[in-house]
Amino acid sequence: MLASPESCPTLVLNADFRPLSYFPLSIWPWQDAIKAVFLERVNIVMEYDRYVHSPSVTMALPSVVALKEYVPTARRPAFTRFNVFLRDRFTCQYCGTKSPSEWLTFDHVVPKSRGGRTSWSNVVAACAPCNLKKGGHMPRNVRMVPRTMPRQPTVRELQANGRAYPPNYLHESWRDFLYWDSELEVG
Repeated sequence: MLASPESCPTLVLNADFRPLSYFPLSIWPWQDAIKAVFLERVNIVMEYDRYVHSPSVTMALPSVVALKEYVPTARRPAFTRFNVFLRDRFTCQYCGTKSPSEWLTFDHVVPKSRGGRTSWSNVVAACAPCNLKKGGHMPRNVRMVPRTMPRQPTVRELQANGRAYPPNYLHESWRDFLYWDSELEVG
């Protein structure tokens, strides 16, 4: 049994039973999940073995909920620093070092000082030492060509990359909804 309701976040699925987002994972605090249940915006799919009580109602905390109305996913991902890191799998595109997002920077392959734009096709994740080393130079002049040339990813690619980074908290009841496309064990 879990210690407190605060340790019981709720996984939020779209009406097609896929998470709204993989990274960050679409979760709500238990209070928001309860409110959505009472407002009839979601269906409870799975519950914790933990209850909350009011004077007139006792209710199991929802572990997984599905929206009643489908929310269309974006056709193209937003160009954000975090999505660049996710596209590049939190890996410096010059030296190949994996790093947490707070240790990464982004680098303009063609420097802004040379007409480079801040766009999907010109920005890569880079560690600070590589970013400083490359500076305002063209990649070929300093022998620092990105391992993967930058391009705009699809929403599916970002979701697939996000599934490779599990959240800090992963309740067993969530596994069927997060890893539905992983290989099954033969038994």
